[in-house]
Amino acid sequence: MNGAQAGLLADGRRLHLQHGPIDLIVEAFGPSKEIRAAYKQARNRFETLLAELVVELSDLRKPAKERRAEVHGATAVRMIDAVWPHRETFVTPMAAVAGSVADEVMEALLIGRSLEKAYINNSGDIAVYLTPGATLRLGIVGNLLQPQLDGKAELTFDRPVRGVATSGWQGRSWSFGIADAVTVLAISAAAADVAATLIANAVDVDHPAIERSPASKEDDQTELGERLVTVNVGDLDAESLEVALKRGMNEAKRMLDAGLIIAAVLVLKNEIRTVGDVPAALMKTAN
Repeated sequence: MNGAQAGLLADGRRLHLQHGPIDLIVEAFGPSKEIRAAYKQARNRFETLLAELVVELSDLRKPAKERRAEVHGATAVRMIDAVWPHRETFVTPMAAVAGSVADEVMEALLIGRSLEKAYINNSGDIAVYLTPGATLRLGIVGNLLQPQLDGKAELTFDRPVRGVATSGWQGRSWSFGIADAVTVLAISAAAADVAATLIANAVDVDHPAIERSPASKEDDQTELGERLVTVNVGDLDAESLEVALKRGMNEAKRMLDAGLIIAAVLVLKNEIRTVGDVPAALMKTAN
């Protein structure tokens, strides 16, 4: 395995951190001296992060149950904490790995620094930092295979959103559902990551146009075993679309009522549904 790589992108503003499957884009705003120091801190923390996860990978691939796995790495603990409220359903801490990595590097970025705002984008799972008066505008993609913006979310300091994540059957991870994209806003990237995964799993319906396959057949490294994952979604009738979206909405509302998410946007075949405190700009697009 090659070591961690770090360097500024061509724009000179954003830091790129890459190690194995982890690929981060970091951007901080504030005095130049503070940004340079923050980037150094992020690089230093990132260097050992993947190795720490690998040491405890066997525990992190096990389903969350009544007894918490005893892990010690800071990122691994974040993963366990994020999935723990969802342990009554099938979920492993790996459902929160991308968001937890973003949160962990964000914490290192900020220690002792005076920054106006920052974000860390881990391939779509995003940790956010804001100070009073600062805003951050994010684009929402409704189809993970078509990188065009379907909406925008403007985050402000006075709203508690500090993490955004998107999941769907065409994303990086396998899904039990058929959502093209589920974007979740939460208090952390880790919380948003696992919630987006589970809501996307819930957007589902039985239909002959949906093709599924055992996860282990598609990926011999997966922790999902023989559980069926979605590999193709064909044309769906209006009734089936509504059933699938309603199931996802019910799961999102349950999480909202439990205080696990702040908002969610569900997309399936150009149909969009929203739950919770969705920013006005995005709500306008969804409607």
